[in-house]
Amino acid sequence: MDKKNIAIVYGGYSSEEVVSRRSAEGIISFINKAHYNLFPLLITPEKWAVTIDSQEYPVNRADFSTSIDGETVHFDCAYITIHGTPGEDGLLQGYLKMVGIPHTTCDVLPAAITFNKYTCNNYLKGYGVMVANSALVRKGLSYDILEIAKKTGFPCFVKPNAGGSSFGVSKVKAIEEMEPAIQKAFNESHEVIIEQFIEGTEVTCGLYKTAAKTEIFPLTEVISENEFFDYEAKYTPNKVTEITPARLSKEITVAVQNQSLKIYELLGCKGFVRVDYIISDERIFMLEVNTTPGMTPTSFIPQQIKAKGLDPQIVFSEIIEDAIASFRH
Repeated sequence: MDKKNIAIVYGGYSSEEVVSRRSAEGIISFINKAHYNLFPLLITPEKWAVTIDSQEYPVNRADFSTSIDGETVHFDCAYITIHGTPGEDGLLQGYLKMVGIPHTTCDVLPAAITFNKYTCNNYLKGYGVMVANSALVRKGLSYDILEIAKKTGFPCFVKPNAGGSSFGVSKVKAIEEMEPAIQKAFNESHEVIIEQFIEGTEVTCGLYKTAAKTEIFPLTEVISENEFFDYEAKYTPNKVTEITPARLSKEITVAVQNQSLKIYELLGCKGFVRVDYIISDERIFMLEVNTTPGMTPTSFIPQQIKAKGLDPQIVFSEIIEDAIASFRH
């Protein structure tokens, strides 16, 4: 059979670029090279380029192709692993749709909704999903810190509203810490969400659907040595303990898995999705939905695939083939 050309699209326009780079390396290690030709494709504000053996080949943005040694390469599918804009917020998905290239993640609307934490949480709240109390502030518009504090209490989390959760996040314990935390988050996003802190067990649930099947993975329990699961905790092994499957009752585990599938379907997701939660007194609070979850070998989804006894090569092939097939219909 002819090998399909897959662009592994990484980089992006935000601080999350460093995470995306590591995810791309992970994905390349998981995909079956006997079935696919893989092309690492870096997108930054300065350039779009395929990199092979340290050689860069610019991408023609008119049709998302590249030219390697005089031969034009067209891609059968784009595997998007950009955390942050433009790969997680729907911009890249809209472009790829316009130039006729299948991609592995959510379409434009689900990506845009989930990228905006406040919008996503309030949308899902309307369907009975429990979320923390929160407030939204926008750069350039006035806000009342005392009113916000009344709504969220202390401690609370201050984080960029649009973007990943690795940068610009603070755990605020007193009113005088609120303004500096908001300004820090404004460095990452023009909107900032302030959320009530909920004491409990942090867990995360990965899943994916294709036309043929639904796979919901075992839950991972996250215990951070830091104040919360920040960039250092995520990427420094001795700063976090991750337990898969999570140490929860069967009833709570199944409830979280069912909730994750409900959220996936309510949003109309595609490909891998990871939903993060806090379990507090057996109540399930959703934290956020990740539509381009991390894919380094130590990331949650690869851990969960392994815990379920699945072959990563088969799983990634199913997602790629489903993306191509669903694009044609």
